[in-house]
Amino acid sequence: MPEAVTEAEFQLLLQRYLDGHCTPQERAVVERWYDRLDEMEGLQLPGQNQEAVEDAIWNRLATQNIPVAADTKVVQHPATWWQTPTLRVAAALVLMAVVLGLLWPTVRRTWTPAPPIATTIANGWTQQINTAQCPYGLRLPDGSRVTLHPGSSLRYPTALAGPRREVHLVGEAYFQVSKNPNRPFLVLTNQVVTTVLGTSFRVKAYRNAAHASVAVREGKVSVQTSANADLSATPKHPAATGVLLLPNQQAVYSANEPQLKKELVPQPAVLAPQPFEFEERPVAEVLTALEKAYGVDIMYDRATLAHCTVSITFYDEPLFEKLNLLCKSLGASYTLSTDAQILLHSKGCQTVPAS
Repeated sequence: MPEAVTEAEFQLLLQRYLDGHCTPQERAVVERWYDRLDEMEGLQLPGQNQEAVEDAIWNRLATQNIPVAADTKVVQHPATWWQTPTLRVAAALVLMAVVLGLLWPTVRRTWTPAPPIATTIANGWTQQINTAQCPYGLRLPDGSRVTLHPGSSLRYPTALAGPRREVHLVGEAYFQVSKNPNRPFLVLTNQVVTTVLGTSFRVKAYRNAAHASVAVREGKVSVQTSANADLSATPKHPAATGVLLLPNQQAVYSANEPQLKKELVPQPAVLAPQPFEFEERPVAEVLTALEKAYGVDIMYDRATLAHCTVSITFYDEPLFEKLNLLCKSLGASYTLSTDAQILLHSKGCQTVPAS
């Protein structure tokens, strides 16, 4: 077979394997490569490097879920985790990355990847379609980065010139836009138009889907429905009919009700880590820490909870699970408003019997 694979491409293959995004063909190539390690007698890494690599393996497996087949039993105890075949393969990939050069000629002869992106350039426009089975990263002429999901396409003026940087999306993509206050960046879809000056966000808008959504990770994003959209609007001067989104907020469009609904994303991310250990502390202090950590607004009757204290410790639970734990300790409840706010409902200090 032609030797068309670069070392960088194979490193990307290793990462896709660890992330569970390989095709069956690619997975078979990686596992055949792993099998070849056993044939290389006497292969040793320097003791210090090997210890560091093994530490990195353990840290990764302790903090991430490695995808496994439905019939695979995963043993996570530190003394026996090497016994699980799938985890052994994943861990060995880290070691293989160190000794990539030893087996690289064999890999080049046994695998030629299919091009992950189909690119067409015509009449001053570039269109790129992700034909792979995993997300693929692109860099636009202005330096912005786009992670294009499988089956999705992105079309834009080849030079991305002009007063506005306009791209047309069908499908789903994550954007990390290079900041330029003088040249707004617009993502146009059939359902919504998203305008930013420089930030990170996700757009999901498949061609014939009944719903579309825009979720923000960093910065500010202005979103309008595509019908009669004002393309001159910006986050500094948003359209009257649009919505302005902040981190951990999203706008959802429904074809049944062609208007935008502003809400929190399903799993808000921690934006500013806070200490989450409270021993007989005012409830208001706990709620303030949650607001700062996740960039959310929590509305509650301050007078009702003014003299209430609580002892509680949060760990790595998602925001809504933290709220459930807090409400359980207070005998309270919460709801989500139509404007991305959290409403806490409480009748005051209560002693909740231990369950």
